[in-house]
Amino acid sequence: MAKVELKNIGKVYDGGVRAVENANIVVEDKEFVVLVGPSGCGKSTTLRMVAGLEDITEGELYIDGELMNDVPPKDRNIAMVFQNYALYPHMSVYENMAFGLRIKKVPKDEIDKRVHEAARILDIEKFLDRKPKALSGGQRQRVAVGRAIVRNPKVFLFDEPLSNLDAKLRVQMRAELSDLHLRLNATMIYVTHDQVEAMTMANKIVVMKDGWVQQIGSPLYLYNHPCNKFVAGFIGSPPMNFLTVRVREEGGSFMLDEGSFKIKADPSHVEYLKKYVGKEIFFGIRPEDMVYAKAGTENSFSVKVTVVEPLGADIHLWLTTATQPMVARTEPHHTFKVGDTANFVPRMEKARYFDKDNELAIIPGPDIN
Repeated sequence: MAKVELKNIGKVYDGGVRAVENANIVVEDKEFVVLVGPSGCGKSTTLRMVAGLEDITEGELYIDGELMNDVPPKDRNIAMVFQNYALYPHMSVYENMAFGLRIKKVPKDEIDKRVHEAARILDIEKFLDRKPKALSGGQRQRVAVGRAIVRNPKVFLFDEPLSNLDAKLRVQMRAELSDLHLRLNATMIYVTHDQVEAMTMANKIVVMKDGWVQQIGSPLYLYNHPCNKFVAGFIGSPPMNFLTVRVREEGGSFMLDEGSFKIKADPSHVEYLKKYVGKEIFFGIRPEDMVYAKAGTENSFSVKVTVVEPLGADIHLWLTTATQPMVARTEPHHTFKVGDTANFVPRMEKARYFDKDNELAIIPGPDIN
């Protein structure tokens, strides 16, 4: 397999529209890296530049140490799986999987061996004689993946391959692709707008916004140590709560004043909050770190319940302080109704803080991902 390096990669379209800005990404050999971000963030454009389907305007792309900027897609030894499967409707599953090998004039016996091996791995051997129209969406996606596997590429590229599948099948295919990565021991780059896919599948996540790479790291590193407010709000479901608070020093304690309530900062965070005394910052707390409590409990505050979402294993509560919305994830034995007043205590050791002006994290994460 291969290492992929993007050095200061940029993409500028006609009219000066900049889709990707100064991207520096390293995909190590046999790594599963996911590019994630909202629509229009540049993730698919970045993937297409790796594939050779988009010209690189700025920077350098290396695969296995070789400069690839001007190498045609067919000579990059990569295989790409698309969102819409891109299967030939008049060909059988076998013919779809074998087509690329026949173009390369691979011997017939070798083609047959590769196709049947890939079909066995993906559990689609019984469909080899069928046409794509006779298959379900999940089966078609397996065929598209099988077509990539038979090529024995250095790098697999996936462009939102699960977005056309229903929710249950997406969960199943996530697990299958993760297992496939382990079985093939392959280098894979995967694009999605779904942060749940990113969290569950990736060895490393690249979060993008407006063409810029925001942060790169392991799923749990990004979850626990987001470098800015965007990453904190994008990684995690439901997303992190953000409250505008003012930092105050009262009697030796550092208080976060929301306007309708005050809560005391965790002692381990005081060092980082000192320079913000008297200033507004964003206080971030994840829904699972909101603990239901009795009125009067230390550091508790009162909120109004606006929406109740029972999900079986837990309940998502949409709340509002006097002025700001929040979400809490609680255990199902609690009973709430819309309009109720409830009290919660945030786990303050889990809190994150962000500068009001530049939205950067006030508490830095550790250096090791």
